[in-house]
Amino acid sequence: MHALTQAAFVTGCALALGACKPSAKTDATPSASASAQRGTTQSPWLIGMSQCNLGEPWRVQMNQDVKLAAEKHPNLKVVFKDAQNDSLRQRAQVEELLAQKIDLLIISPKEAAPLTQPVAEAHRKKIPVIVLDRAVQGDEFTTFIGADNVKIGREAGKWAVKALGGKGLIVELEGLMTSTPGQDRHKGFREGLELEKHPDLKVVFEADMQWLEPNARKEMESALTTQKKIDLVYAHNDPGAHGAYLAAKAAGRDKEMKLIGIDALPHEGVEYVKQGILDATFLYPTGGVEAIDAALDLLAGKSVPKKIVLGTRAFTKDNVSLGGEAIP
Repeated sequence: MHALTQAAFVTGCALALGACKPSAKTDATPSASASAQRGTTQSPWLIGMSQCNLGEPWRVQMNQDVKLAAEKHPNLKVVFKDAQNDSLRQRAQVEELLAQKIDLLIISPKEAAPLTQPVAEAHRKKIPVIVLDRAVQGDEFTTFIGADNVKIGREAGKWAVKALGGKGLIVELEGLMTSTPGQDRHKGFREGLELEKHPDLKVVFEADMQWLEPNARKEMESALTTQKKIDLVYAHNDPGAHGAYLAAKAAGRDKEMKLIGIDALPHEGVEYVKQGILDATFLYPTGGVEAIDAALDLLAGKSVPKKIVLGTRAFTKDNVSLGGEAIP
């Protein structure tokens, strides 16, 4: 996720993505480690950024967006940690960050349950915690920032129904199903399909590819072996959709099916639509810019919403040259 930054698409909730939708307010409590000297260029606020993995281009872009946004403020310093797709490692890294006396924690958890406790511990120590993209259990954090994955999945399902005319055979390549985005994108997609109203529409193959393109390609190879006809593939992210395309192309079957992804990075999903590889992709903003905006408010002693919901856009061959279409 690098040739172009997603900042062009995610420069604040009030732009093309649509306005943020705040829910209940939460009090901003400055970190116990903060002192009168913190927050200056000589002694900047120390932010810990815990990323669950950098094996997904979208997560690389999230870190880049956080980094670029923070660099605009010389009174901020960000320390990045990569958990390499390991929840236990991420728990340990959060503890390392807390030992470094960070003033604020930004975390994008690998899984909800394993990361709930370390997030809660930071919150109890009066360290503001911004949970990004994937939720944790309970409410012991300061604010959650992310898009509505159920809504995005639902829109993908509606698009599939319309594209197939209400009948066809579908493959679903799921993201990590122990993560909230994977669960929500699956739930929303099935809601959008309304299978009970479309008896000629069937999901004939589904598999957890854990957000990774190589896994998606392998799972798609299995689907192609077992299914003589596939009309549409819905992948929970664009790398998964691209992996499916590569498998279908290798089997000489890429022309028979439509492919849908999620993420819509400028040089990835959006580019795939421009090239005709994908038929549609839905924007899932990284929230990196919004995380730094919220961090600045919290470190200044201001309140932020308990939940900040980011907007989405649909990109198809008909609108990709226009920057996609905002979904209300």
